[in-house]
Amino acid sequence: MERRIKLVDVNPQITCSICHGYLIDATTITECLHTFCKSCIVKFLEDHNTCPTCHIVIHQSHPLHYIGHDRTMQDIVYKLVPRLQEDEENREREFYECQGMQPPTQGSDSENEDSKEDASTSKTEDDNDYHRSDEQVNVCLECNSFNLRSLKRKYIRCSSQATVTHLKKFIAKKLNLLTHHDLDILCNEEILGKDHTLKFVVVTRWRFRESPLMLHYRPKVEL
Repeated sequence: MERRIKLVDVNPQITCSICHGYLIDATTITECLHTFCKSCIVKFLEDHNTCPTCHIVIHQSHPLHYIGHDRTMQDIVYKLVPRLQEDEENREREFYECQGMQPPTQGSDSENEDSKEDASTSKTEDDNDYHRSDEQVNVCLECNSFNLRSLKRKYIRCSSQATVTHLKKFIAKKLNLLTHHDLDILCNEEILGKDHTLKFVVVTRWRFRESPLMLHYRPKVEL
């Protein structure tokens, strides 16, 4: 049976509680999973360190390190609200034209994400701190397939801001794989999104369990 739902009924779930508009560049706080427009939450956290909705302390001194782009939520908003994505792209283009600036290159999502990942990796390698001052997460990487080898050293300790993609690249390098794109990483038998940070995974899937965070890797399953 099909059930039609009015857009007004889901508005509370797809609007930003700061500007009260539909979510644009949806950004989620990893501590409580409340979502806001990126520009709204970034501006708010310049003067606060708590969530605007539930008032939980995100981080005493670096709250901006504990928010992340929520692509899934943004895709949902664009699918539900007619013309929202088109109107937003037009407004962005008009803004750059008024400022006399060149709009960002519109490549494919995968190409953009890969360049961001490569830039992030390069920046990390150039940083002498190597994120050692970040909150650290203990991780156990177990192989979940007969088609891949187990890691010689399956226990690692890394920044909570490391993403699932970073772990995939690490595993691919250690196992001499051609690409990290053919790997899936799972927690509690659930495939993790490539942009999830370890902090997000711990908060949402391992909050009340003891360290280390148990993750499994396997070849990507094509659906």
